[in-house]
Amino acid sequence: MTPTTVAFIAGLGLVLTNLVGIVASALGVADYWPPGERGWQFYTHWGISQALNVVLAVVAYLDWNSLGLPRGPTLVAGATLFVGGFAVALAAGYDLGVEETKGLSGELRTGGWYRYSRNPQYVGYIAATIGFVLLANSTLVAVICACFLGWWLALPFAEEPWLRERYGEEYERYADRVPRFVGLRTIRAVAGSRTESPVTE
Repeated sequence: MTPTTVAFIAGLGLVLTNLVGIVASALGVADYWPPGERGWQFYTHWGISQALNVVLAVVAYLDWNSLGLPRGPTLVAGATLFVGGFAVALAAGYDLGVEETKGLSGELRTGGWYRYSRNPQYVGYIAATIGFVLLANSTLVAVICACFLGWWLALPFAEEPWLRERYGEEYERYADRVPRFVGLRTIRAVAGSRTESPVTE
């Protein structure tokens, strides 16, 4: 097998392993995510995540431009989504806190970025992942990132039962006010078209 094929298989295996654990947690048939504490789930999830980032960069390098999208507009759109999405994810992660971002127990955060979305980090990472696909312009990267997008979409569904159990009515009230990802209330709040707090609607 070529190095490109080996890297692609490794990346696909890593992304699917975590995705299966996350989906199983969302369906209530496994206790994989969120870990809540530094156990095997924590080290497995984050070990896979870090390894995947490295392998994905290797695949992008080896399979660069194989997708055949027009370079000019694709490069601009990809860079905008990647940088902008990553900036949002980092800012929201800073707002939430390092421990909570890692899936560990902490306080429920409903202010800052979390006034607009219950999962602003995932919104940012969804944009950044799409941006990376456009930047790499790679068929193999697109396949891996399609599964990667599954992480960001499935993670809230794995976390919400744990959040409801841990924070009870406080989380229920918060979930009633703020959309899971983004919604009309998010758009109006960000655009500054509302005079009241974005979480009181």
